[in-house]
Amino acid sequence: MYMTCFIEYELDPTKLVQFNQYAKNWGAIIPRLGGELIGYFTPYEGDNKRAYGLIAFNSLADYEAYRIRLKADMQAQANFEFAQEEKFILHEKRYFLNGVVETLKLTEVL
Repeated sequence: MYMTCFIEYELDPTKLVQFNQYAKNWGAIIPRLGGELIGYFTPYEGDNKRAYGLIAFNSLADYEAYRIRLKADMQAQANFEFAQEEKFILHEKRYFLNGVVETLKLTEVL
């Protein structure tokens, strides 16, 4: 099973610079702790207070193991503290999704 954790953020639109730094920080942390970071997506046009993060895992068990490592990791905890101090995330929701394999962009190994 391949599943994706889809995180929806409601942001303070005056603090997008801070959110971009937060997302960039995760770019180094998530892969090191076992998540496959698909990416973070910030407002471009339209609604200026929604952002998204997508992280893939082979199974829910892999996600749960990742969460344990996340709680013990100093860089991850520092990034959570940065978000709390700067208050750029107003609300956060998580969804767990399965990809329809035939619709996924697959890359070939050459």
